[in-house]
Amino acid sequence: MLLIFFLLCLVSLSVGSFHIELSHLLRSLAKALTGSFSITSQEELIIFSIRLPRILFAGIVGAALSIGGVIFQALLRNPLADPYILGISGGSALGAIVGILIGASSFYLGVPLLAFCGALITVFLLFIVAGGTRGALWDNSLLLSGVVINAFFSAAILFFLSVVDSLELHSITFWLMGDLSRASLKEISVAAICLFAGFALLYGQARKLNLIVQGEETALHLGVDLEKTKPWLLILTSLIIAVVVSLAGIIGFIGIMVPHLMRLVFGSDHRLLLPAAALFGASFLVLADTLARVILAPAELPVGVITALCGAPYFIFLLKRKAT
Repeated sequence: MLLIFFLLCLVSLSVGSFHIELSHLLRSLAKALTGSFSITSQEELIIFSIRLPRILFAGIVGAALSIGGVIFQALLRNPLADPYILGISGGSALGAIVGILIGASSFYLGVPLLAFCGALITVFLLFIVAGGTRGALWDNSLLLSGVVINAFFSAAILFFLSVVDSLELHSITFWLMGDLSRASLKEISVAAICLFAGFALLYGQARKLNLIVQGEETALHLGVDLEKTKPWLLILTSLIIAVVVSLAGIIGFIGIMVPHLMRLVFGSDHRLLLPAAALFGASFLVLADTLARVILAPAELPVGVITALCGAPYFIFLLKRKAT
């Protein structure tokens, strides 16, 4: 998975509206690694100021969304669950849009904080609509509740889009479809800290996740406190998703495709599944963002368009496969 990620990063650094020869790319990277680096050419400016930050950001966002999918699918024991379907992404996006409209972007972490509040509100609504903390909450009723809540948030987002100034409309619309072009050191640092801290905490629960997947009765008999573990995992995962959604917009279907593909390849042991899904999710979003940049070069597509084109058919495949 690491090798795939690094190879895709090299390809993404090389291709675009301005093509960079592989030999020039490797020479520039070698100079940077040895410490004798200064931007002296247009190629190096493109590599280190534009493409590399965007690739790192795409990798972090893809890994976070994939981890979110793994956790939600384990908690619900349903391969169709992910942050996008459950409405976590929609709630985060609504909170972020409210933050943009009220000027919270002028404060450090103002928009991500409101996005997290939107995610927490979504989690609270899921608890209320699904009907409690036992039984029905963790079966298909939670998935259906997420679909309903996501539809409500989508309507609220459309309302805000209809009342904002025309100057803000295009940028917000583009952001809602997934926008990695605004990657900067601040965004990358915040997303990376949240990803690595969240991954460490979630990975510590890998054995409990293995037991939860086997069934609630099995997990209870083997000492898992479901009343504390499930809400804790849900809120922690929502925090990670909220941060990346607030910074990159809504990028759907990665949380469905990547965990399921990695489960088919590596099995259901979350001690292996979590890191494998994180690495492959990072690779997949780097590839999707590269395609978004080159298909209509020099113009570019929102990366969410590419992931939706791949994910929607895969979602239908999973739905049909689960029905049979």
